[in-house]
Amino acid sequence: MTPAEHAQLALLLEVAGTPKPGNVDRDRDFPDLRFEHFLAGAVGSGSGMRSAEAGIPVGEAFEEAIAGMSQQSGGNTQFGALCLLVPLVKASATDACSPDGVTAVVENTTVEDATGFYRAFDHVNVFVDDPPEGADEFDARRGSDAIPAIRDAGITLYDVMELGADEDDIAREWTSGFERTFEAGERIVELDGSLSGRGARVYLELLSREPDTFVAKQHGKKTAESVRVRAQEALQEVRQGNSELVHAFSDSLVEDGINPGTTADIVAGGLFVALERGVRP
Repeated sequence: MTPAEHAQLALLLEVAGTPKPGNVDRDRDFPDLRFEHFLAGAVGSGSGMRSAEAGIPVGEAFEEAIAGMSQQSGGNTQFGALCLLVPLVKASATDACSPDGVTAVVENTTVEDATGFYRAFDHVNVFVDDPPEGADEFDARRGSDAIPAIRDAGITLYDVMELGADEDDIAREWTSGFERTFEAGERIVELDGSLSGRGARVYLELLSREPDTFVAKQHGKKTAESVRVRAQEALQEVRQGNSELVHAFSDSLVEDGINPGTTADIVAGGLFVALERGVRP
């Protein structure tokens, strides 16, 4: 398989993993966002992935992937995951899939890459927190309306990610050599069993170690920390062969509308890394 195909497969494997507390998986739908929407989003993103593989600039390929992903009735399914996968695909197509390789890709993004990123917000409704103080003109919620300010300031896409890295784990991946993504990938390689099952296990492990920034944005840092502690408790039970607590944890998060989506995005990136490392379904 090519890097672009691995990226699409990673999206499919990620959503197929279960139980994945607070997220859509093959056993759980949300009232307005279903498993099938994620399948359609993964298929729709393919054109953008192939463009990244072919050497198209990151911002352009990302917008193309988001435009394709959005062609289903559920809305945003994989925006954050594609923020990780597009540069990973580009790096894998030109060099080894490595922290150094993807860092070179993201650090060399341009102002035009930033404009492609902002245009992507015109295709789908994405929950975004308030911008850092003094950066209102770069608010991603403005979509393409923010492009004149981006061009006037000469802001690259890497610069945009640096602005949000303190409060957003996807942006932090861009500025930290995709550290957690590669850690997740190596962990998936180490585990046994189905790849979707490994992804679900690594999801719980990641969630138990660090609060999910998407939860923090939507529900506050206190709730995000509570979710982390509960994930840690559920993981301890899973390690002892008891899955009842993790299923109850998953049901309660869905009932409360708490979705640790950023952790799922990092797992998608990790599955891509594992596939590039030679792991096969």
